[in-house]
Amino acid sequence: MISIEDIQSNMYLQLAKRNLKRQTFRTVLAAIGIIIGVIAISSMGILGNSLKMSVTDSFGDIGDKLLIYPAPGEDGVTEKQIQQMKKVDGIDAIIPAYSTGDRVEYKNSYTFGSIYSIEREDLEKLAEVEDGQFFKSGSTDCVIGSSIADNLELRVGSKIEIGDSRLRVVGILKERGMGFDIDADTGVFTSAQMYEKMYPGEGDEYDFAIVRAEELDKVDDIKEDIEKLLNKKEEVITVFATNIILESINEAFKSISLFLMGIGSISLLVAGVSILNVMLMSTMERTKEIGVMKAVGASRKDVLTMFLLEALLLGVVASLIGGLFTIGAGYLILSLVVKNTSYLFSLATLIYIFEGILFGVATSLIGGMYPAWKASNMRPLDALRYE
Repeated sequence: MISIEDIQSNMYLQLAKRNLKRQTFRTVLAAIGIIIGVIAISSMGILGNSLKMSVTDSFGDIGDKLLIYPAPGEDGVTEKQIQQMKKVDGIDAIIPAYSTGDRVEYKNSYTFGSIYSIEREDLEKLAEVEDGQFFKSGSTDCVIGSSIADNLELRVGSKIEIGDSRLRVVGILKERGMGFDIDADTGVFTSAQMYEKMYPGEGDEYDFAIVRAEELDKVDDIKEDIEKLLNKKEEVITVFATNIILESINEAFKSISLFLMGIGSISLLVAGVSILNVMLMSTMERTKEIGVMKAVGASRKDVLTMFLLEALLLGVVASLIGGLFTIGAGYLILSLVVKNTSYLFSLATLIYIFEGILFGVATSLIGGMYPAWKASNMRPLDALRYE
């Protein structure tokens, strides 16, 4: 059974549609303002979030790692300390390493890189080989980063010189991006025996160690347990948790996204003023109509509902159109700025489109509130006498 409320709701909707069609050109201009505003605010949010994802990806898989360095005054990380850390729960792997910086030469060219001694099985946990293979334990071979290979035009089989030593390149690592554990792209990795031959005075203590957690949410607990275990009497090691970097990146780019969205919201503010103007003009033009409606029994609520429905209908239709156009605009922006359009289809990015649509609808409603209130408070006699 159809209720009176249903009949009234349908009547209000039909009146709202009719009134918007009466001034088609003016309605279209107001809708364009909303569409542009939704595109602007959503696109800025998409850009900010995509930049965050791009930077996060460029740091590689770092959030689940802790870096162990000798404390000030200490010579290095000892094998005994490595064995003690293995007692801590939640650790997936501990990777000790020697490292230094040196000049890498090939024929008449040279560059500078980070020289590492990391066991083959440990290096396999940190990086992937794009061409060739990992070095064998005890060999004089090496694996190099992609940046060094590009700079010196190296390939598998080339022989590089570091100091007085010559090393054969057996593998080139896949580009990994910036990291805080190892410089994979600008590094030269070789066996402990070859590293000892190149730098005989290094001693038995490691320059640092990388601790990889089983789960990301265990990183802080592992950090606390290692510090309690090793720094019980005095500070002998310094622990740096790389998840702090990701948290800082996320916070920084949240602020950037909000700032960019704030710039985009100016367009919606302009659109809100445009809707306010359209609705006020509509109210003035329909003053006698409003007077007749009130004279035949329409209440303030009826008139208020009708005008708010007009603003809502305009806002919903225009915002949805703006949301659809945002997909195309976002794709174009990401292809030009970030060079990776895959970020557009992530849930975190798509949320900004829905937020833009909601802001558009809200702006339309806010813009229509005053004209609706003004129309609903008209006195019937004054409205009928209006010229």
